[in-house]
Amino acid sequence: MELIADILLAAGAMGAGFYCLVLSRRLKRFNDLEKGVGGAVAVLSSQVDDLNKSLTAARQMSDGSSKALEQLTGRAESVSHKLELMMASMHDIAPQQEQQAAPAPKMSEENDALAEAYQAEAQAEAPQPEAEPEPQEEAKPSGLMFVRHNRNQNRVA
Repeated sequence: MELIADILLAAGAMGAGFYCLVLSRRLKRFNDLEKGVGGAVAVLSSQVDDLNKSLTAARQMSDGSSKALEQLTGRAESVSHKLELMMASMHDIAPQQEQQAAPAPKMSEENDALAEAYQAEAQAEAPQPEAEPEPQEEAKPSGLMFVRHNRNQNRVA
């Protein structure tokens, strides 16, 4: 009986030893820095460091942008106050200009006469509809399409 007990005890010890060997191999693969969880932890920790650096850089950039935006907002407010003052001063000047422009009614009569003449001329030159229109190329617009205004005219001395 002792022999059977010794054989069973030796078999149990060998089974436990084999089981420990299998577990140690699995643990080595689990903690492997390239393929296992250890590698994943190492990659994640390096990514966290990179994200912290990126976050710090983004904070610095946003702080700089907010300061620049505050400066621009301040400048815009000061310019708007100046424009409001200029507009208020333009209201004071406008009635004087109307009084100076009032003595010349001949120009408006001449302009009305010219406008009537151009309308009559345009009606006389209007083409009569033909039975079969001929295909024509598109006419290019003549004259000025855009007028550039002199900015110095609008300034008040």
